Amino acid sequence: MYPTGGISASIYANRLRAEGMGSNEQAVHFANQDYEALKQQCLESGCLFEDPCFPAEPPSLGFKELAPYSSKTRDVEWMRPTELADDPQFIVGGATRTDICQGALGDCWLLAAIASLTLNEKLLHRVVPHGQSFQDDYAGIFHFQFWQFGEWVDIVIDDRLPVKDGELMFVHSAEGNEFWSALLEKAYAKLNGSYEALSGGSTTEGFEDFTGGVSEMYELRRAPKDLYRIIGKALDRGSLLGCSIDVSITSAFDMEAVTFKKLVKGHAYSVTGLKEVCQMERLIRVRNPWGQVEWTGAWSDNSPEWDEIDPSEREDLHLKMEDGEFWMSFNEFKRQFSRIEICNLTPDALSEDSLSHWNTMKFYGTWRRGSTAGGCRNHPNTFWINPQYKITLLEEDDDPEDDEVACSFLVALMQKDRRRYRRQGQDMHTIGFALYEIPEEYRGCQNVHLKKNFFLSHSSCARSETFINLREVSTRLRLPPGEYLVVPSTFEPGKEADFVLRVFTEKQSETEYVSLIFNISLQFLLAPASLFLVISRHKDLKTDGFSMESCRTMVNLMDKDGSARLGLVEFQILWNKIRKWLVIFREFDLDKSGAMSSYEMRLAVEAAGFKLNNRLNQVLVARYADNEMIDFDNFICCLVKLETMFRSFQQLDRDGSGTAEMTLTEVSCV
Repeated sequence: MYPTGGISASIYANRLRAEGMGSNEQAVHFANQDYEALKQQCLESGCLFEDPCFPAEPPSLGFKELAPYSSKTRDVEWMRPTELADDPQFIVGGATRTDICQGALGDCWLLAAIASLTLNEKLLHRVVPHGQSFQDDYAGIFHFQFWQFGEWVDIVIDDRLPVKDGELMFVHSAEGNEFWSALLEKAYAKLNGSYEALSGGSTTEGFEDFTGGVSEMYELRRAPKDLYRIIGKALDRGSLLGCSIDVSITSAFDMEAVTFKKLVKGHAYSVTGLKEVCQMERLIRVRNPWGQVEWTGAWSDNSPEWDEIDPSEREDLHLKMEDGEFWMSFNEFKRQFSRIEICNLTPDALSEDSLSHWNTMKFYGTWRRGSTAGGCRNHPNTFWINPQYKITLLEEDDDPEDDEVACSFLVALMQKDRRRYRRQGQDMHTIGFALYEIPEEYRGCQNVHLKKNFFLSHSSCARSETFINLREVSTRLRLPPGEYLVVPSTFEPGKEADFVLRVFTEKQSETEYVSLIFNISLQFLLAPASLFLVISRHKDLKTDGFSMESCRTMVNLMDKDGSARLGLVEFQILWNKIRKWLVIFREFDLDKSGAMSSYEMRLAVEAAGFKLNNRLNQVLVARYADNEMIDFDNFICCLVKLETMFRSFQQLDRDGSGTAEMTLTEVSCV
């Protein structure tokens, strides 16, 4: 989608986002495939499109149960709708819930989300663009758009679908000649690497990928008293809703087991409506994406409770029913189901009577083993190395009935691309986050990265409700105005992944990624001295930023080709060194004065990996200290010089004897 490769890729991606790339109107081309250009090529050549990025071959089906040559994929053919039906149609009579009938794939979570999507035509056609058919300019090519980790992506597919014994293997429409849902499922499979990668999941995942919204989950055993109102408001505002029943942790056979009243455990349903009927009876309408197997208890299709309803109202309610859809009492729903998931198209949709604008901020981060993957608070030695994000809550909520001065906001942490790694035996990590109030001495400072000792002595002021192995964890919070750090993490240290952190605030707020990495423009890359002036923004360091001499020393260290300039890769390596050395500087600046004593410097140099004798330590103090104090600028110069000298010596000590001979030219280059 965007080029990869460190700083250059980040600059390029940020510039494109600033220009609107990644919006629904200007979606990113997945695998750089342009639908309009490819379609035109096919029309001009007279050949139907065949997708080289997701070919009609066994690996596109799966890797384990749907692996090539497995029993489930034996005798599979790939056929176009024009070969399967005499009069194939993209959509017949509008996209409806009956167009989504589950096949031989455990992606009921996705189909429940698609079924909910059909209830909102505007949302549906953001995902399923208009103007696609098997009649007008048909070229065997279709496209769909999904929200992925902060941006919309346009996915191109060919229309060759997996068929076994003459029937579509996976999702299909109750109408035998309608194919939009099967093609949508194929596009989503391509996005995630294979059809099998879609097996098992949370309905909220599909909800968010179809809307760019943010999801919340309610455990029905601990449901809020106003849950009926919450669901009704969500349905009125076009939110997408799903529900499910937990399986027993003691029995693997419980998965998709059917209860005696025909509800399916471990299965994803859509919530499609609410209705209050006679004698204040509250009903809820639920749909099974199988298109069959319906609830048989009270208020089911043929139950006697309907005899008490006025015939015209009863007929109206039943006319709006679809196959696999049923009514049940709301209280029975709360007893039978375990949880309900709601994807809010606007984060405030469930808490305010009138829509209001929330501020939304996104951050793209990574957990990397050894540097930023510290695990949760159970691992105090490494927790502090996790990425840290600063939130400044500036204004309290406007709620005259609430005496508490607090700011409402929502934090959502999403791990990226984990389904794609299933082929390598990996899956979702267990993730969560914690919030901490920034101590008074650091308030107003930029780039405050709190260390181990802080987290050992301070408790979190808020956190995600749980660490869980879902793609996203989100929690709605209220805290007093102030400055806070959000620390996202995996449960165990050393787990690597990319993530997106989204923060939605009701009132004015500010956020900041706490790191030495700033938004770097190309003009700064061409002028290192100007770039390193950002160091002066660190209030806890006694420095005016790197001097020109410092910059020249750094360029000399990293300049491998003698050009006296740094390429982007060289720059990134240098920047990572500076980040590491900053951590060491702060660790050994024991009195937090912003400068180190000569004694503290000696400890810091050793921690950086340089073991020196007393004579060399005296030389360094004489060279880099000012009144026996070393500021950050001189500390970095010292380490750069040491690394340059150590590296040069090792290159010249070719036989490892511990001695080296140097020419005058070689000495001048050190």
